[in-house]
Amino acid sequence: MDVLRRSARKSRIERIKNEHIKEIMGVKEKPDIIDIIERKRLQWYGQVKRMQDERLPKLIMEWIPGESRKRGRPRKKWMEGVRAAMKTRHLEVDQWLNRREWCLGSGRRRQLSQDRKDR
Repeated sequence: MDVLRRSARKSRIERIKNEHIKEIMGVKEKPDIIDIIERKRLQWYGQVKRMQDERLPKLIMEWIPGESRKRGRPRKKWMEGVRAAMKTRHLEVDQWLNRREWCLGSGRRRQLSQDRKDR
């Protein structure tokens, strides 16, 4: 929203709602950047889970570091983001086994069908 606000030359002091800024910039109907990131994260998660066990991306995703964490609040892990995205999209843990269901649940197929309608 900060980028859209700056592009529209509107300040937070003006107290203009986000929806109005999106209307001004013409991006009201387009997906939010957070949704795009979650969808891409779920697509990559499903891709890696379907890989063979010897592949490097799968080994790295399942690797657990041995050293202790630093002081302070722990940083969020990539898998925590995947689990949160799965929860919001009502995806089950082992649903990645069926590629078609996973694509439908992660939002990829819906996005592809909308793009085809726009053409």
